[in-house]
Amino acid sequence: MTELPYAHGGPSLTGTLRAAPEDFRVDEDLGFVADGAGEHVFLLVEKRGANTDFVARELARYAGIGPEAVSYAGLKDRHAVTRQTFSLHLPGKRAEPDWQALQHAEFRVLQAARHSRKLKRGALRGNRFRIVLRDVAGDRAATDACLAAIAVEGVPNYFGEQRFGRGGANVERALAMFAGRRVQRHERGLLLSAARSHLFNAVLAARIEAGNWRTPLPGEVWMLAGTHSIFGPEPLDAELARRFGAGDIGLTGPLWGKGALRSADEVVRIEAGVVAQHAQIAAGLEANGLNQERRALALHPAEFSADWSTDRDLELAFALPAGAYATAVLREICAWTTPPAGASAAPAE
Repeated sequence: MTELPYAHGGPSLTGTLRAAPEDFRVDEDLGFVADGAGEHVFLLVEKRGANTDFVARELARYAGIGPEAVSYAGLKDRHAVTRQTFSLHLPGKRAEPDWQALQHAEFRVLQAARHSRKLKRGALRGNRFRIVLRDVAGDRAATDACLAAIAVEGVPNYFGEQRFGRGGANVERALAMFAGRRVQRHERGLLLSAARSHLFNAVLAARIEAGNWRTPLPGEVWMLAGTHSIFGPEPLDAELARRFGAGDIGLTGPLWGKGALRSADEVVRIEAGVVAQHAQIAAGLEANGLNQERRALALHPAEFSADWSTDRDLELAFALPAGAYATAVLREICAWTTPPAGASAAPAE
């Protein structure tokens, strides 16, 4: 896949990411707590070097239920230490398993509570990250300037490389599917997401290269900060500029599908021009029934901090909303490598 442009001059460091699972910690934030009663059991699970589906299957086996009775809000990295909630459907008066007696080398149950509803995919506020980059080298002054810029301006809200599969192959697979190649049912959604994400990244990249990814233009569609609510376009006036400067609203780009682009004027010309270069992808998404949606162009890490714990180790902490990628933040700071296969507990999910 084409290298995406950077917003803050490109990474000034090299280093190692995921030298050990403990260097990549993720804590899921559902945004709500279990209500204490109902047919579902919410388990807060800490896992190390295990993927989410594997843990779900192991929980189902221990509880004596089918894997379809276990759900979770989202996938978490494999080569990491992560905490997330799993929902198990345990109706009736059957005795609940002794969760503290569950011993497993790759995960442990921290808490259990009843809830009235199943935990659905995407039903989370976001995730908190604590990431250590090891053996870093490079221009520390430039890095500190980049970190300061990220704290104020954020980073491009790119879809991360995980979305596109090994070597970015999911986009080519999506094109083959659009051309008539049959795929398994569970693959279809994965490939549609990859193709749609590719188009969004292309539009965002064009605006970064033009220097206006954080400059409101005539015809913008706006998103209220901290929500998915959009409005506009409407005339670009002093009040919109004030709200944008205060971080109350942000710019958006298209998640492609059926229907006309909502943007207008200069923005629609940019977006339509980029999408025209990827006409096969756009047509395939429309033919598969997706509708036009919008996504924020900028990602603002909350509670952002950076600590040089040693001269060779940089520790980053931040919180991101659901659907955002930690790698979108990291790529602006460091051109990292990961340990070779077999040198660590497991590859990334």
